[in-house]
Amino acid sequence: MGRPIPNVLSIAGVDPSGGAGLLADLKTFSALGAYGCGVVAALTAQNTRSVDAVHVPPVDFLRQQIDTLFSDVAVDAVKLGMLADAMTVRTVADRLAHFDARRVVCDPVMISKSGDHLLSPEAAGMLREALLPRAFMLTPNLPEAGVLLGARAPESVREMYRSAERLRNLLPLDGERWILLKGGHLPGSELTDLLFDGDRMIEMSSRRIETRNTHGTGCTLSSAVAALIPRHAGGFRPVESAVRQARDYLTAAIAASGQLAVGHGHGPVQHFHALWHE
Repeated sequence: MGRPIPNVLSIAGVDPSGGAGLLADLKTFSALGAYGCGVVAALTAQNTRSVDAVHVPPVDFLRQQIDTLFSDVAVDAVKLGMLADAMTVRTVADRLAHFDARRVVCDPVMISKSGDHLLSPEAAGMLREALLPRAFMLTPNLPEAGVLLGARAPESVREMYRSAERLRNLLPLDGERWILLKGGHLPGSELTDLLFDGDRMIEMSSRRIETRNTHGTGCTLSSAVAALIPRHAGGFRPVESAVRQARDYLTAAIAASGQLAVGHGHGPVQHFHALWHE
């Protein structure tokens, strides 16, 4: 009998269009062979063009969702997405610490693809203070890196190196912790991400695919990493291998996004490109 299928949890917001957030995370987990669990941290009125409203469930109910799940299910990895306010961030951090959650991949969702702000300044401060000490990996894009560091966003790969080093200092210095700094906001035909553990800086580049169908790419990449890290555990350079496979998966999902016809704005990627056929 092979290795058990990993149980991977997403704590995130719900995007009714299905391209980002919790629904996209569950699609990604399923496509990559993980069993997906989900805790609703926010509800949005959202489509491919805009985020019109956000409703945050009471923190007592959020806590109950997390406690009820962890009391029964062995969770192998956790992906954190949209946590809209400071109390939500504090509650999630407290419960992850209580259950000593492993392999926490934190995607600091702050700004939607349509430009809408999804994280309050108070919540960003609480994220740095309470949640990052629990993170195994932090996966910001360049604008998010700027917010976390209180600086402007990096404007070159060279500046990304310095930002990755500074971001790593936001995580605990002891133990294995990683920064995946995503460079998709830089111009050019090449797309470069940096993976850094405080020692090795790994540059990963790929060809940029010209398309408007980029809704939820950050959610999809971070959830792919969370799904794949348990599968690579025990192998050679497991985190690097998981991130490379996750990037390949996302690239193929973007390339196949033209198979879908969802909305009139930034469309979703094709999460099931390897399973569905035209």
